[in-house]
Amino acid sequence: MEHMENNKPKEHDITEVVAQQSAANPSENGVLMVINHGKVHPPFSVLWATVLYCAEFICASVLSSTYHKSDDVVWMGLTITFMLVPSVLTQLTLTFVHRDLGRDRPFVLFMHLLQMGPIIRCIEALVVYCQGGKKEEPYVTISRKVKLKHGRGLGPAFECEIGHSERKLAVHRNAFKRTAVIQAFLGSSPQLTLQLYATIQEKYVLPTRLTLMIISMISIVYGALVCSVLAIQIKYDDYKVRMKPTAYLCMILWRGLEIATRITTLVLFSTTLTVWVVLVGLTNLFIFFFQPWVEFWTRKASLPENIEKNFSKLGTTVVLCMVTFLYACINIFCWSAVQLDLADHDLVEKQPRWRSLAIYYTLRFMENVTLIVLWYHFKSDFYEYVCTPLLVVQLIVCYSLAVLFMLIFHQFCHPCRRLFHYNVEDCLRCACCWKKKQSQPPENHAHGPHAPPDLTNHLIDRETDVVDDIMEAA
Repeated sequence: MEHMENNKPKEHDITEVVAQQSAANPSENGVLMVINHGKVHPPFSVLWATVLYCAEFICASVLSSTYHKSDDVVWMGLTITFMLVPSVLTQLTLTFVHRDLGRDRPFVLFMHLLQMGPIIRCIEALVVYCQGGKKEEPYVTISRKVKLKHGRGLGPAFECEIGHSERKLAVHRNAFKRTAVIQAFLGSSPQLTLQLYATIQEKYVLPTRLTLMIISMISIVYGALVCSVLAIQIKYDDYKVRMKPTAYLCMILWRGLEIATRITTLVLFSTTLTVWVVLVGLTNLFIFFFQPWVEFWTRKASLPENIEKNFSKLGTTVVLCMVTFLYACINIFCWSAVQLDLADHDLVEKQPRWRSLAIYYTLRFMENVTLIVLWYHFKSDFYEYVCTPLLVVQLIVCYSLAVLFMLIFHQFCHPCRRLFHYNVEDCLRCACCWKKKQSQPPENHAHGPHAPPDLTNHLIDRETDVVDDIMEAA
């Protein structure tokens, strides 16, 4: 310590010196390492979400002007609705997260009224990033994580000192992640569905409409990626999770095929049975909206506390209803990647439920096939110039590929796959063993009935290793 005091490191050397000192001298209990992080990462997610928001808003405005000139009142009204509703919710979300109503910031509030809140927030994040790291800052909180290597816990936990600049950027990132999900599934998804339906009905493609459809599709896929990554970070909050490029590529293929197939199926079905598609959409919405509440009432649980200090029970219930509505809208178009637990403070069930995932994709596949077959049976003469059998096969194959990429992601690309109790390979192996036993002749079972296959019996060594890693990091 005397040597360190006499040779005080320079400002840009603080991180390396503290990291080396911490590695050589762990904390008093011999388990934790304290690391001082002085590097601030650029807010790329904030910038990307702002670009998507502005591009979609501007393109929708231009398309609405085109509809107005051609007297397409219905298309214009729906386009403006799907443009303004998510925009207003985005402004409210950013204002709520940054607590602007209790602060004297009239210019920022005025920008939100002009629907330009994401722009001013992005500028604020860039200013914080440019100013961060220029001088040493006292840390405001400490984050404790366990390093993952090859998907497994590695060594003891380490502590990161989070400074003011990094904390402010984290608030901006979290806020824009929420707005990206809202924009994707309350704005971009219905917008893409509407414009694709209008294109089929009018039998021609406007350049502005095509541009809006492409931007909306990118926004939806990005929102689905945010949902998947947030689900992983919430479920494995004790670990330092880092996604590899192959994992992102696999998720993009999985989410892109899933969403494109789902929207195309709904649009084709709506062109033939317009009234029935409303029933399909409302049924999906009500099922996914009330499913978390039914589980909440069945367990006779109580409302979570401290979601917001100033919230009453009525305010908490309103917030939970809005979260459940967003959850239902996500599940209409794709898997939300989480299961809501309304009794938990984080509102998310931490344990992965493979059964729910399997049930969702099985029922969704059956629903998509049913809608496509009904469309093929009742299709109009407009599709006589299209090879409809090939289109039906393509939609079914594309959704099957989406499920395949989902399985590949969880088996090979998931950053915490080694922490699973059992994985895709294990389920398939146990299913094959179970079928093999069922196919054996009866005389092989003369010594008495066998117990049902144990999914985790062959995973004792893996689970023991994982538990050992966790106990070492505790």
